[in-house]
Amino acid sequence: MSQELEGIGDRLREERTKAGLSQRELARRLGLSASLISQLEKGVSKPSVGTLYAIVTELDLSLDGLLRGHEDASTQPSDQRSDDMAPISPMVHPDERKGIDLASGVRWEELTPSPERGIDFLHAIYKVGGASTPDESLMRHEGHEYGYVISGTLGIQLGFDHYVLEAGDSIGFESTKPHRLYNMGDEPVHAIWLVVDRGADDRTAPT
Repeated sequence: MSQELEGIGDRLREERTKAGLSQRELARRLGLSASLISQLEKGVSKPSVGTLYAIVTELDLSLDGLLRGHEDASTQPSDQRSDDMAPISPMVHPDERKGIDLASGVRWEELTPSPERGIDFLHAIYKVGGASTPDESLMRHEGHEYGYVISGTLGIQLGFDHYVLEAGDSIGFESTKPHRLYNMGDEPVHAIWLVVDRGADDRTAPT
C-alpha cells in the first residue's frame, strides 16, 4: 500500500467519522458501495476523478485538505502559526507538489503552495488510455473549469459535443455540464487544470 494512498485513506476515515457517518451511509449518499469506501480508506483502491470530487463535496472538504492533511503547517491560518514557523513560500518546486494517483490512469499534482478554498489548481497527467472516469460515464459538479494542454492529445466530451485538444490548445466550460476527459493519443497528456467554485458532484449513467 503506497504511503500516499494510506495517508489519504486515513484522512478520509477521520473526516467521515468527524461527520458522524458510517461507511454504509456515506456510500449510500454517494451512490457507491460500502466495500469501495472501505477499500479507499484502507488505501487498497484508487478513487476516480468523479468519486474523489463526490467525497470531498459530501464531507465539505477541500481537495487540498484531503491531500495535505491537517498536519501540514501551511493549512493553518497565518494568525495561528507559531513565531518559529518559516513563512510559506509562494513558489512550489516539482518535488514539493502534493499529488494523488487516481483510478483509470490519471494523476493530479497540486500547484498551489497553500490551501485555496474552492480552487483546484492542478498539473493533470493522463497516461496512455487514461480517463477521468474508468467507464464511459460523464461527471458534473458545480463550478467552472479551465484547461491548457502542454503535451499529448486530450479528448473532452461535453454533453453531446466532442473536442480534441493538442499542445497549446485551451478550453473553458461550466462544470455543471456533463463531461469526460480522456487521453486520445499514444503518449501521456500533460495539462494545467483550474477548477473554480467546485461543489456537488453527480455522475451520469452508466455508473
